[in-house]
Amino acid sequence: MEPDTVRAAFDELAMQAAIDEASAASAKGEVPIGAVVVRNGEIIARAHNLRETNRNPLAHAEILAIAVAAETVGAWRLSDCEIYCTLEPCPMCAGAIVAARMRGLFFGAYDPKAGAVASLYGMLSDPRLNHETPWKGGIRAKECGELLSGFFDSLRTD
Repeated sequence: MEPDTVRAAFDELAMQAAIDEASAASAKGEVPIGAVVVRNGEIIARAHNLRETNRNPLAHAEILAIAVAAETVGAWRLSDCEIYCTLEPCPMCAGAIVAARMRGLFFGAYDPKAGAVASLYGMLSDPRLNHETPWKGGIRAKECGELLSGFFDSLRTD
């Protein structure tokens, strides 16, 4: 396999883990967003939205996964880690990715209402900040978007 093919295959597997987390969130009545943190080709942290469950506005999947990863690594700098999310991160989560000095971000669906990576803002590539994080969006975007739209459609019909 070519290196790009290997990378694409790994991205698919990591995104599937994030999608599994999003599904777990949905099963709890949470907005279905999931995230995983990868280090050296291994998932070291998994999380999904828990804002309603924890009654905490900070309990986004990305924030929770970054916290677990920092605990696992034993440091706040996650410069050898990448994060996979089912939805383009919001300003808070994009800020946390920058603050953690993460090596990369990979996400599924773009978020035209709150996306802070490409849709509304470009926080991860803003040279005024202390760190820039390379990113790639659109990985399994249709599937990730359908998880969200299906969840919100079910709320409107219940």
